[in-house]
Amino acid sequence: MAEATVGSPAVAVGVPHEAPARPDFEIVPLRGLPFVGAALVGLIIAIAGNWLWALDFFHIVGGALWTAIDLFVGLVVGPILGRLSIQARVEFMKQFMPKMLLIMPTLVIMTLTSGWQLARHLSVLAAPYPQHWWVNASFIVVGVMSVIALGVLEPANVAVLFELKKPRPNGALIGTLMRRFIYTAGITGLMQVATLVIMTRIATW
Repeated sequence: MAEATVGSPAVAVGVPHEAPARPDFEIVPLRGLPFVGAALVGLIIAIAGNWLWALDFFHIVGGALWTAIDLFVGLVVGPILGRLSIQARVEFMKQFMPKMLLIMPTLVIMTLTSGWQLARHLSVLAAPYPQHWWVNASFIVVGVMSVIALGVLEPANVAVLFELKKPRPNGALIGTLMRRFIYTAGITGLMQVATLVIMTRIATW
C-alpha cells in the first residue's frame, strides 16, 4: 500500500516551485459549517437526554464513515492521485482537502464521544477480566487512531491548504504533506478494521 500511495519521487504530489498565482478558495468551506453544527448539537442532545438509540446511531454512523473514508483515501484516492497531472492534483486538492478539514474532526468527535457514553451506560467499562482486556485493547487502538487523525492528518491538511494559498506554492513541501496525509489515512483505515474486530467481540459478551 505504501508504494501505491506514496509513489516515486517522479510522481510526487505537488506543484512546481514557480507556479503562477491561482484563484482563491476557502480553507474552511463555510457552507459545511451548519451541517457540522447540527451533528454536534444532536450529539450533545443525545448525551444530555441519555438517549441510547441516538448514541448508538452517532457511534455506528461516525465509526462507519471514519473507517470507510480512511480506507478509501489511503487505498483508492492515493494511487489515483499518483497518476494525475500536476494541475489535476492541485485542482483536486483544492476541492477535497477543505471538505476533509470539516468531515474528519466531526466524525472523530462523534465516534469517540458517543462510544464512551455507550460504554458507560452499558457497563462495558466495568467488565471483569479477561473480558476487560478487550476494552483495554479498544482504548489503545482508538487512542492511537485519534492521535494520528488529529495530530498528523489534520495538521498536514491545514498546511497543504495554506501552502496552496500562496502565490508561489512550494511543490516539494506539498508533495511531502500529501504523501503523509494519504499514507496515514491508509494506516488508520487498517486500524479501523482491528477496531471492528474488537467491537464485534465485545458485542457478543
